[in-house]
Amino acid sequence: MARCGQPVLRPARDQLQPTPALMRTLTLCLGGDVMTGRGIDQIQARPLAPQLYEEKVHDARDYVRLAEQAHGRIPAPVSPAYIWGDALAEMDRRLPALRLVNLETAATTSMQAWPDKNVHYRMHPANMASLSAAQINACSLANNHVLDWGRPGLTQTLHTLRQAGIHSAGAGVDAAAAQAPAVLPLGDGQRLLMFSWATLDCGVPASWGATPVRSGIALLPDLKEADAQRLTAHISAFRQTGDRVLVSLHWGNNWGMDIPEAQRLFAQRLIELGAVDLVHGHSSHHPRPMEVYRGCLILYGCGDLINDYEGITHPAPFDPSLVCLYFVKLDADSGQLQQLEIVPFQLRHFQLKNTTHSQRQKLRAQLDAACQPFNTSLRQRRNGSYLLNW
Repeated sequence: MARCGQPVLRPARDQLQPTPALMRTLTLCLGGDVMTGRGIDQIQARPLAPQLYEEKVHDARDYVRLAEQAHGRIPAPVSPAYIWGDALAEMDRRLPALRLVNLETAATTSMQAWPDKNVHYRMHPANMASLSAAQINACSLANNHVLDWGRPGLTQTLHTLRQAGIHSAGAGVDAAAAQAPAVLPLGDGQRLLMFSWATLDCGVPASWGATPVRSGIALLPDLKEADAQRLTAHISAFRQTGDRVLVSLHWGNNWGMDIPEAQRLFAQRLIELGAVDLVHGHSSHHPRPMEVYRGCLILYGCGDLINDYEGITHPAPFDPSLVCLYFVKLDADSGQLQQLEIVPFQLRHFQLKNTTHSQRQKLRAQLDAACQPFNTSLRQRRNGSYLLNW
């Protein structure tokens, strides 16, 4: 069977359901940015002091007030599972082997807010149960908020995740630790390796990059051929026969559907070089297009999953309250994509709720238009989810 990244002759669409004897399936649940700080932290059982250092907002409780003005009272304090709302049943129904997100929040009591940075996200470490409630297996940490409360804040975040039994990648006590993968067992000796890097264009300070003698994140300065070759060699040093590999990339700006050519070529090159089976992109506040290249899935931007933006204006036509979970089915032996099912939700009262028909239609139309250059499209199912056509 062809390994992901190698040219594959695809059968007709009505022949894409092989028997279990011929193909083993690996199902992953992927989410974009999970921002459980600020207003989200304030509704938890043990919130931090609400002081903020933003230009216009100085109290994290103001974000709760804005959400309540928009949609009504939030019943704080909430249970750890509260923020996941209807998403919990959707995850349980599909039985993914692993649940992976980008944690764009420090879990710390540190008061050392990073200077010259306008927005600082943190949650109380005692509220890590809000991630455990969704059975999150691993978090990518290479992003532009994990060091918002300094290197002491990062140290406490890493410790808090370990204590909760949640793996992480993309940040560490030094460069070697930050660039090491989260190694996630899949059974029968097979593993998923999750690597995480961030690029400078998503707002990461260059000084956040981990070095041989300093903690920080795995920073990717550029997206050129040499960088693709370097990442491939790095991944190969960890990869064993039978491993599946996911690379989580925090890159790009917050708004818009256009995918920079450098991102597309870089993601495709990682696949051509046989480095990855799946590219998990994020940073934008809304979902972006998807591509299937040589049988491998590229998610250019998964969008936010959890945020406290209710009641805040945003650039039309984008709506950060419409968010998605991505259920990816791969051939466990080759890494080839079998199916991508996208389940949309709306954020209401800081909770993931099922969408209305008009919301699903709106989001599907936006994504369909953006996917055209990538030869992909979405088909809506009766249960409200979307299936990717390619």
